[in-house]
Amino acid sequence: MTATVQLGDSLSVSPLGFGGMALTPVYGDVDPAEALATLHHAVDAGVTFLDTADIYGSGSNEELFAQLLKDRRSEVQLATKFGLVGNPAEGYTDIRGDAAYVREAVDRSLSRLGTDSIDLYYMHRRDLRVPIVETVEAMAELVKAGKVRHLGLSEVTAAELREAHAVHPIAAVQSEWSIWSRDVERNVVPAAAELGVGFVPYSPLGRGFLTGTVDASKLGSNDFRRNIPRFAADAVDANQAVVATVREVAAELQTANGPATPAQVALAWLLARGEALGLPVVPIPGTRKAARIDENLGALSLELSPAQLDRLNTAADAVVGSRAANPGWVSEGRE
Repeated sequence: MTATVQLGDSLSVSPLGFGGMALTPVYGDVDPAEALATLHHAVDAGVTFLDTADIYGSGSNEELFAQLLKDRRSEVQLATKFGLVGNPAEGYTDIRGDAAYVREAVDRSLSRLGTDSIDLYYMHRRDLRVPIVETVEAMAELVKAGKVRHLGLSEVTAAELREAHAVHPIAAVQSEWSIWSRDVERNVVPAAAELGVGFVPYSPLGRGFLTGTVDASKLGSNDFRRNIPRFAADAVDANQAVVATVREVAAELQTANGPATPAQVALAWLLARGEALGLPVVPIPGTRKAARIDENLGALSLELSPAQLDRLNTAADAVVGSRAANPGWVSEGRE
């Protein structure tokens, strides 16, 4: 994979990234050796854009990334995030965006990652008690200090993005965006396109649901998805209609390695959607399995017809349940 995508003015990354959250016990138990092998396989396969956060595994995800970075730092563009307090498996307890916390958080992340700089540093969530200008000014100081190269924001509204971008250039916005999570298209995606900001969709496979391989009734007690409304028993049956559409489109397509898969269709839809809306889009699917990385990369050569795109575009109309347990903690609840 030789092609790159530019986020913001000058951050060039692979056209698909890798989201590291699944490599810590969020969707169930994780084998540390397998997690590291999967991370190495991603880079071997040409995925250079790696995404983690200080909150994942209460820092253990960054420590896992450090094991790869000690030998392969020059091969990757590294993104991490700050702001959430707690952890995904047990629940978040606070959001911090004050300047003192920004400075403390970056030093903790640099130490855990074993590196002296972060390529893309995100504000993970908006602290509504702190003016976003204060948070971004503190982040901009990190750029001047050489600790951070580019700034990003996660789950912000269009207005918040504009206010932040006026303080310091924002390279990318990260929010949930997929066939069944379309709310960002109303406001923040058009604002990003206007400002020249890239978009990094997390959970582009609907936390696995869009692949058709997740049985929501069998999620373990320590699986983060049990807290998400659209995975609830009264919603999941209705949401199978979305999966059915993705499967139908996949059955109509072939890749160089055989029939297309639902995961490839879901990722190809996002790439096509970004092109249609006029902004660079770099999805960051996560997985514990090396084989899934190879499968996901097949999306880069998959072409969806206008008719197939139309069917996928309307699939979200049937979705039941919010994408977040607390919509106010994501842009969906504040736009």
